Amino acid sequence: MKTENTRNTIIFVVCMAVLLIAYQFFVMGPQAEKRKAELAAQKALAEQSGQLQGPGAIAPGGSPAAVFVTDRTRALGSAARVPIQNPKVKGSLSLQGGRIDDLYLTTYRETIKPNSPFVELFRPQGMEHAYFAQFGWIGQNVPGGVPGPNTVWSLTSGSTLTPATPVTLTWDNGQGLRFTRVVSIDDQYLFTVKDTVANLGTQAITLAPYGRVERQGVPTVLGKNQILHEGGIGTFSKGDGFSTTQLKYKDWAKKPLEKFESTGGWLGITDKYWMAALIPTQSEKVQAEFRVDDAARYDIHSAQLMGQTHTIQPGATATETQRLFAGAKRNEILAGYEKSLNLPRFIYAIDWGMLFFLTRPIFLLVEFFYGLVGNFGVAILLLTLTIKLVMFPLANKSYESLSKMRKLQPKMEEIKKAHKDDPAKQQQETMALYQREKINPLAGCLPILVQIPVFYALYKVLYVTIEMRHAPFFGWIRDLSDRDPTNIWNLFGLIPWDPASAPLIGGLIGGHGTGFTLGLSVLAIVYGFTMWLQTAMNPPAPDPVQRQIFQLMPILFTFIMAAFPAGLLVYWAWNNILSIAQQYVIMHRFKAENPIDDFLARFGKKA
Repeated sequence: MKTENTRNTIIFVVCMAVLLIAYQFFVMGPQAEKRKAELAAQKALAEQSGQLQGPGAIAPGGSPAAVFVTDRTRALGSAARVPIQNPKVKGSLSLQGGRIDDLYLTTYRETIKPNSPFVELFRPQGMEHAYFAQFGWIGQNVPGGVPGPNTVWSLTSGSTLTPATPVTLTWDNGQGLRFTRVVSIDDQYLFTVKDTVANLGTQAITLAPYGRVERQGVPTVLGKNQILHEGGIGTFSKGDGFSTTQLKYKDWAKKPLEKFESTGGWLGITDKYWMAALIPTQSEKVQAEFRVDDAARYDIHSAQLMGQTHTIQPGATATETQRLFAGAKRNEILAGYEKSLNLPRFIYAIDWGMLFFLTRPIFLLVEFFYGLVGNFGVAILLLTLTIKLVMFPLANKSYESLSKMRKLQPKMEEIKKAHKDDPAKQQQETMALYQREKINPLAGCLPILVQIPVFYALYKVLYVTIEMRHAPFFGWIRDLSDRDPTNIWNLFGLIPWDPASAPLIGGLIGGHGTGFTLGLSVLAIVYGFTMWLQTAMNPPAPDPVQRQIFQLMPILFTFIMAAFPAGLLVYWAWNNILSIAQQYVIMHRFKAENPIDDFLARFGKKA
């Protein structure tokens, strides 16, 4: 028995070490990076608001060769601009280069505060982390050349780009080529760029159209997440179908040039919630590239498409139509474009993960319930109830087995006493007892094992879908995708003091970050209590070391889960409550001892 206990202790220590290492890698590390990114984002917002003044700022690395403008108005330059406005975006298009480089998403804000700045998608050249889309033509030995990044176009039609009013830009190279560009926008996030070249000269000209999404540098708020993809993304034809390629920023840097040939498809640069993607005509053969240029100074990441060449005879014209998606990755919007434009796998711009066959149906179910009740928190409760109903037969068998095992505890104690010096005989007699009573000791593990992928899929849904971003529940829970803001150290807000301001230990007890914390929230404590009660209702482990492990698990997981999104704690605590209710009914039916009846009996005696 002593050898057995020693072995179990070693197993316990190894398991705890593995758990802590995994927690450090998958939770604390990424979430600490996210906290740093949030601070950097706040600084960037201050710069955009004009709170940081001065002629410029030195780029990361201290290189004097990369000087950025901090004043957005100054970065927008002196070139004329065309305002962009629809119900979901606002910004401007620069006549210099014809770039779409100034864009805000007006239905989303940086934080839950109502006066928070709109989310910025595109940022003009000259600012740190410039981000924009550009279209044009390339060709060799073209008399007079083709329009380039610094070419100033003329606005010949329209004044503001809206869904009802496209704009027309023209440029003449002075040697027989006239370029015309018509830019339109729908009422969501889709730009259509129609480029026409008229050959007024005396010789044939060969040109190829291109589109390019460029991001200069990687903002610290991006590229550090372990659970989702940020970076290059594209869907290209492969055989009879299409496959999606993802390039995380760290992998992209190792492969500065990735080329693909495709008929149709799409590619771009994606963030957690936002994306800029180029969409060619789906019947056209294109060459696609993911590139990293000038890594030492500007670290330019670009996704670009080049279409088929056009040979334009004298007196003839050639027209190319390209599209740009620039906006929020909402499932219904992506699905709408996928259907209307016949885009392959456009809904997979959302990183549904390896368990997409679970993640996406769970999201659709949550969204369905949200349509009924108008609250994503309540929708999660209804989802949990639905999952419990589906798993009811399996859980019922499991709880029946657990109840029978609990009733057998006196007999099992007798076996332990009778064979206290013979662990093998103990195990043999215990298994024989299970067989006589028709009990499967592993049945209690099945519901937990089934729920693990569901738990991960729901975590993924809460973390990557923009529908959950800033979604309120009730009371103090104003963002289900973020952690519960309450903290035990200030009595959940009753004391007007921020624990994060405490010297030395503020980061540990503050609870404002996204890593491990001792600042337990209301939801974390509710979760921990329900987990403890559910554990107490199960049969105690026969081995003392195992029993101690099970007793410690609720405490350990309470602190671990405190760092997770509030929506996930709502799901897990509610799931525990439903499980406790189901298990209690079954235990009551089998007249098995349980802590709830014990508590009620003690309370009744005191009363």
